[in-house]
Amino acid sequence: MYIKKIIYNITRVIIVMSVLVFLACKKSKKETDTAINKNVEKPMFFKISLAQWSLNKKIRSGEMNPFDFAKEAKGLGFEAIEYVSGLYKKEVNEVGIDEVVEKLKSESEKHGVKNLLIMIDGEGNLATSDENELKSALEKHKKWVDAAKALGCHSIRVNAHGEGTYNEVLNQAVVGLTKLSEYAQTKGINILVENHGGFTSNGQWLSSVMAKVNMPNCGTLPDFGNFCIKRKKDGCEDEYDKYKGVKELMPYAKAVSAKSYDFDEHGNETVIDYVRILQTVKDAGYSGYIGIEYEGSRLEEKEGIIATKKLLEKASGEIK
Repeated sequence: MYIKKIIYNITRVIIVMSVLVFLACKKSKKETDTAINKNVEKPMFFKISLAQWSLNKKIRSGEMNPFDFAKEAKGLGFEAIEYVSGLYKKEVNEVGIDEVVEKLKSESEKHGVKNLLIMIDGEGNLATSDENELKSALEKHKKWVDAAKALGCHSIRVNAHGEGTYNEVLNQAVVGLTKLSEYAQTKGINILVENHGGFTSNGQWLSSVMAKVNMPNCGTLPDFGNFCIKRKKDGCEDEYDKYKGVKELMPYAKAVSAKSYDFDEHGNETVIDYVRILQTVKDAGYSGYIGIEYEGSRLEEKEGIIATKKLLEKASGEIK
């Protein structure tokens, strides 16, 4: 009887100890899981693409073939790219736009990168008051709409420049953009206007243009840095508030450009608060691509691209 009691008590002790060990392990696992979750990086609300302008110096100097853009972007870790029409001006004049597009499409497929958009420059003013000039500009832009369609892009970025007063150029921009957007709509392509100098760098002006055009395929491409309305020899004479401007343009945004110039010792952009500006982008409900457009001179182009990519990733984790 005495032995049975001892065995009974020992069994009870073993059971109690087992329960305590189980609970301790469970608590430890919970604490470990919590610690792991704290260390998990917050997923980015956007995807990152590369704008070809980031490599414009290498291309314009002849150091880099513009047809190698897809290859270079892939090598830098990008899976989506944005072309610049002006960097193919020579090739278009020599062999024609169709052959250029065919080559670009072949290269993008070969390297497994997605074509997002084409930034159009030097094809005429879409906010001109001259009817013949507008007609010419529209025809020149239409070929790039067709090119974007062939490449599988969703948009072309255009400029809405013209001559006249604030309201005159605004109304002229509405006319030109509406006509181009009507054509682009038949091709399933968006027409995007970037803050790119002049009145377009005034966020209120450009958002007013968008509201008046009021077409689903006409929108904006907010750039973090292009808010100089009027330039002077040694800088900007009239600069619009970049944070206010991005906020005004985001409701119409179908693409976003992460401009960068230089970085401090912590990897932050020296003139643009990336956390603040990305918070504005997120608050607008945007979840598409943000294209890196490095435009600095201190760092070599590829170094600047990587620095911008790291900054985007870091800043993304700091926003709410």
